[in-house]
Amino acid sequence: MTSKEEIVTKVAAAIDVIRPFLQNDGGDISLVEVTDDNTVRVKLHGACGSCPYSLMTLKNGVEQAIMRDVPEIRGVEAVNLNIP
Repeated sequence: MTSKEEIVTKVAAAIDVIRPFLQNDGGDISLVEVTDDNTVRVKLHGACGSCPYSLMTLKNGVEQAIMRDVPEIRGVEAVNLNIP
């Protein structure tokens, strides 16, 4: 079984891989936490935090990349998106 520390390290590495793509569009991302149920919580910054396509970026880009690299992860959510 993978330890929480190993999971956090793998998630951080996956975020580092996708970060340049977000930065190219004027945004950024930071890891807030990995919860006990293996949900990743991130914060989107800059253009990514206010873009109308942020949810799509989060689910289709960030979540897929993290879950591909870290199969233990159950999902990714942004702490600063106002989603109804």
